[in-house]
Amino acid sequence: MFSKERASGFAAMDREEQRKIASKGGKAAHRQGRAHQFTSEQAREAGRKGGLAISRNRDHMAQIGRKGGHAVSTDRAHMAEIGRKGGAAASESARQKPEESKDESGNAPVAETAIAS
Repeated sequence: MFSKERASGFAAMDREEQRKIASKGGKAAHRQGRAHQFTSEQAREAGRKGGLAISRNRDHMAQIGRKGGHAVSTDRAHMAEIGRKGGAAASESARQKPEESKDESGNAPVAETAIAS
């Protein structure tokens, strides 16, 4: 028969107490010059790895997107500006599009697609 041993020492402390002690240790290491100092390249790589890891979780990314969409859609002035920009871009695109050639009946030609057999 196995008995469950109770945690002692650091493991027995509540999370907040553990955080305080760990924080003191980190600050002391920095003061003594023994703490690891990330270079900008190391920090960039760590951020890249973290971003890759979190972006693999599609449900989480969808949740972030929905949250952002809900937040921005409550700003009516912002949404109106987006609409104006989108409308202006669509109008500009239509103006720059060359006239399509039309057949005798006035219809635009239909592109034919070869079917592989």
